[in-house]
Amino acid sequence: MTRLVLASGSRWRRQLLGRLELPYAWAAPDIDETPLPRESAHALVHRLALGKATALAGEYPEHLIIGSDQVCLFDGEILGKPGDMATARANLRRFSGRHVRFLTGIALIDTAHARHWVDHERYDVVFRELSDTQIERYVEKERPLDSAGSFRMEGLGITLFERLEGRDPNTLIGLPLIRLCEMLREAGLDPLG
Repeated sequence: MTRLVLASGSRWRRQLLGRLELPYAWAAPDIDETPLPRESAHALVHRLALGKATALAGEYPEHLIIGSDQVCLFDGEILGKPGDMATARANLRRFSGRHVRFLTGIALIDTAHARHWVDHERYDVVFRELSDTQIERYVEKERPLDSAGSFRMEGLGITLFERLEGRDPNTLIGLPLIRLCEMLREAGLDPLG
């Protein structure tokens, strides 16, 4: 029986989880991702990651459910998905030549034993100087409207960067596998077991 469930509709997260070669099911949870007034970025990604996993708990008793969510932090502002081309372009213009931080929340709930783990991973990106033409070409090719930070690390996003800094590059794609493996082992599921 498949005991592992990914609470996400993201094909990128599914591809990342598939790298662990564990059987799993997936479902897209329906939760409100609106930040609460004065909610910190850390609290937001923890709440959303746990909320996504918890949203599926009733459908998946006796399972381990993974939730994840990501935000972009820039000049003290929390940025989510751009949603439209103009916002994606404006974000990339702001990021040109600058340091941007990403926080990815990760949650694992064990519905069989009423336990859960919640954490986040940080990943920093230094954008190279980008021309308006490069930004326009990138946004037209990738259409990163559903990606925090207005880029896709899984595709041409790598062309935008000068430097990447962090413990786990999968964090930038949206599923910190190193931390997830730690949580899975704590829950009794060793990917190498």
